[in-house]
Amino acid sequence: MPEQPDRPNRTTAWREVSGILLLDKPAGLSSNAALQQARRLLRAEKGGHTGSLDPLATGLLPLCFGEATKIAGLLLGSRKAYEAQARLGITTTTDDADGDVLERRAVPALDDDTVRAALAGLTGRIVQVPPVYSALKQGGEPLYRRARRGEDVTAAPREVEVHRLDLSGRSGDRLDLHVECGSGTYVRSLVRDLGERLGCGAHVTVLRRTWVEPFRQPRMFTFEALAALAEDGGTAALDPLLLPLEAGLAAYPRVDVDAAAAARLRQGQPARAAGAAGPGAAAAIDPQGRAVALVEVSTDGRLRAVRGFRQADPAPGLAP
Repeated sequence: MPEQPDRPNRTTAWREVSGILLLDKPAGLSSNAALQQARRLLRAEKGGHTGSLDPLATGLLPLCFGEATKIAGLLLGSRKAYEAQARLGITTTTDDADGDVLERRAVPALDDDTVRAALAGLTGRIVQVPPVYSALKQGGEPLYRRARRGEDVTAAPREVEVHRLDLSGRSGDRLDLHVECGSGTYVRSLVRDLGERLGCGAHVTVLRRTWVEPFRQPRMFTFEALAALAEDGGTAALDPLLLPLEAGLAAYPRVDVDAAAAARLRQGQPARAAGAAGPGAAAAIDPQGRAVALVEVSTDGRLRAVRGFRQADPAPGLAP
């Protein structure tokens, strides 16, 4: 979700920065607040985050800067993984520990098989009602703003994909869960619905995102680590931490194109590449290893640019 660059002022010298930062978001910050804090550290003119991570949540939040903001929306729909802790017997207004208590109920005697059976019913392609305290918009306004004003807010149910929902531990009325899900899935809603299936209600007390495709084994950086590097070596000391734009396209098939084809694609013209397998989306890469465009490959190997990228030298980033 790209953000508009702030206007230059006397205290901030904004600069062109391009790449992807794998931030270890702390609890208590919204995704946009985290993005703006990272932008100030990098002095980046343009940045965007890849989907809202709850203020209560910690963990991986890929931040895109410069040309990489063009793929922020692609990462938004990627598969993600979380470690969550659920507290049984209490429901809240926000479905997590940040909300006010709505109801307390006795927790029945539950064995692991009963819990796992309830989890199985929330796995696969399911219909989920998002929390009313969420960034989803109705009438152009986030639901959470309307809910905070005391309006009667109802979130529309929608289909989501839950690939894995596993019980990884138990302690009293607390359950440890491992979740792998697709775009638009709310772990808070999964835990809320789990509590109803178990007959006692539940809410999220801890939530940490551990990976987002294609960053399955991410090297994340905290704000403390970023600030320390910037203090010791200046803003430029943060640049090597940025992954190149190409790292964000790792889930797409690669099509190597020659210089002539790269030039055509960058101008929005169709091109061909030897060995291009279609049909489908792919990332066109030039002889210097730079992303040229996200392309659609036809059945006859013809390439059509869907989203072009400005020519730039590869960022001196880390491997994904």
